[in-house]
Amino acid sequence: MQEESQSGWRGRLVTFVERPAFLNFITALILFNAVTLGLETYPLEAEWFDRALPVIDMVIVSIFVAELFLKMVAYGPRFFKSGWNWFDVIVVGVSLFPDAGAFTVLRALRILRVFRLFSVMPEMRKVVEALMRAIPGMGAIIMVLGLMFYVSAVMATKLFGISNPDLFGSLGGSAFTLFQVMTLEGWAMEVARPVMAEVSFAWIFFLVFIVLTSFAILNLFIAVIVDSLQAKHFDEEEERENRQEVEARADRDALRAELAAIRADISALRSEVGQGMRDASAAKARDKDE
Repeated sequence: MQEESQSGWRGRLVTFVERPAFLNFITALILFNAVTLGLETYPLEAEWFDRALPVIDMVIVSIFVAELFLKMVAYGPRFFKSGWNWFDVIVVGVSLFPDAGAFTVLRALRILRVFRLFSVMPEMRKVVEALMRAIPGMGAIIMVLGLMFYVSAVMATKLFGISNPDLFGSLGGSAFTLFQVMTLEGWAMEVARPVMAEVSFAWIFFLVFIVLTSFAILNLFIAVIVDSLQAKHFDEEEERENRQEVEARADRDALRAELAAIRADISALRSEVGQGMRDASAAKARDKDE
C-alpha cells in the first residue's frame, strides 16, 4: 500500500515536471537569465541596477536548484542515468560556488546556464546529439587534415621560409599562416601576394592547398554531420514505427483475448440453452408417462 502511494505521488510529480507549461517556464527563465547576464557586461552607472542584478541572479539559481531537486525526487535513480541531467547539475552547480577567492573565475562560467536550452528544447538536443554521434567520423577527417597541415607546413617552410620569414620562418609559424589561408581570411593580399612577389610559382602551392583543405576536407566535416543528422532522424523514425508496431500488436492481442472471451461466453450460453431444452424435453416426457 505504501509503495502504491509512493508511486502515485511520484507519478504525479513526473507529470508536473514534464508538463509543457513547466518546461516553457524553465525555457523562458533561461532566456531571461541570458539577458540579465548580458546586462552585467554593460557599464551602467545606476545603483539600483547593481543591486537588482545579483538578487535576480540568486532567485533564478534558486529556481533552477528547486527544479533539479523536483526531478531527482520524481525520477529517482533514473535521473542520474541521463547525460543531459548531469549536464544540468554541473552547469547549475557552478553557480553555487562563492564569488570570491579562488572561485572568482567561475563567475564567468555562469553564462553556461544558457546552454541548458539544449536540455529543455528537444530540437536543439537532437542537433547536439547528432554532433556527438559525428565525432568518431570526424576524428578520421581531423587526422587527415592534421597530416595534410604538417606536410604542407614543412613544404612551405622549406620553399618560402627564407624569402618570407615572418610568415613561414618556422614550422609553427607556417602552420598558423596556412590555417589563415584555409579560413580564406585575407589569404590573397596578406599571404599569397607577398610570397608570390618573391617566389613566382607560389600560387600553385596555395591553390592546391586551398582546394584540398577549404573545399574538400571541410566539406567532409559537413557531410559527416549531415549524415549523422539523417541517421538520427531515421533511428527516431524506426523507433517510432517499432513503438507503433508494439502498440498495434498489443491491441491485436487484446482484441483476440476479447474475441476468445466472447466465444467462450457464447459457448457457455449455448450449453445452458441446450441443457435447458433437454431438461424441458425430459420434463414433458415424464409428464406424458404419468
